[in-house]
Amino acid sequence: MGCMNTQINCTISHEIHQYLFSGAYVLILLVGLPANAYSLYHAWLQLKARNELGVYLLNLTISDLLYLASLPLWLQYIFQGDNWSSSEWLCQLCGFLLYENIYVSIGFLCCISIDRYLAVVYPFRFSAFRSVRAAALVSAVVWLKELAVGVVFFWHKELSRDKHNQSVCFEHYPMKTWEYPINYYRFYIGFLFPLGILSVSYFRVLRAVGKSAGTQTAQKTRIKYLVTSTIVIFLVCFSPYHVFLLVRTIFERDCNFIEKIFNYYHFSLLLTSFNCVADPALYCFISESAQKGIQKAQEACTRVFCCCSKSHGSSFNNVLHPKMTIPSSFTHPNGMALWTITA
Repeated sequence: MGCMNTQINCTISHEIHQYLFSGAYVLILLVGLPANAYSLYHAWLQLKARNELGVYLLNLTISDLLYLASLPLWLQYIFQGDNWSSSEWLCQLCGFLLYENIYVSIGFLCCISIDRYLAVVYPFRFSAFRSVRAAALVSAVVWLKELAVGVVFFWHKELSRDKHNQSVCFEHYPMKTWEYPINYYRFYIGFLFPLGILSVSYFRVLRAVGKSAGTQTAQKTRIKYLVTSTIVIFLVCFSPYHVFLLVRTIFERDCNFIEKIFNYYHFSLLLTSFNCVADPALYCFISESAQKGIQKAQEACTRVFCCCSKSHGSSFNNVLHPKMTIPSSFTHPNGMALWTITA
């Protein structure tokens, strides 16, 4: 284990986040692993079809799987009372995978958004930028950029001792001086700039789709769901964390401040992990076959539910009112059907 010469001055109670994080991480592992494995399969199908969106989805899934691979070590850390028992390089690697997942995910959400923007608003002018080769080149740039930034975490010691003589991994309270410029970069370049790109793409795509007369209704719906999902994932999973990161960077200089916002900051950090569960949903709006499969499953569940409800309701009515039957539909006086049971 490396030298741990940095003292954590703040003594903060971790009890709340220990219970919350452990339960959330277990849930994310149980749901995220099969969901991303399924997403990986559909990304491969998109690549076979020479769809550039498959490249972005594949990279997004790989990033999620790498982060999911680090969760068992974070769980062990939490179960041991925030006492890191592994080597320092593993602490640095897990911290790197955490931040890599945040900014690589943001990068590829932007790529998906820009790709749909070019496809819908400029379908012919920028077709060369919507090829598998171009998508692979853009993906390489995204990875290299985040790897270059992530190297910073290996330059500094990430294991330290707190006042209880426990090994603390990747937590600095109060924040260290060298973290200030990195955090400003992460907020403005890693978060705010992509948010602007996503917002412009989102509204331009929705406006173009709404005006398009030649696009089928199903295609319009799929495009709307795709761009809406990307911005929802971005806002819910990443916005709270970056807001608190900026607040900490500007105002945190002593223990009193971090003690006030510690639980809020850690909850926002937890939200970033849920993008591993949310990202696989994007393939539903990229793959028409996947969407049809989900619709068939929904219809099957609806038929089963309605049949069970109808059977239960008929039996109930026959007991109370033998001559009364439940109609298959209710109709408003103006002739509009309000409710219909489909067998």
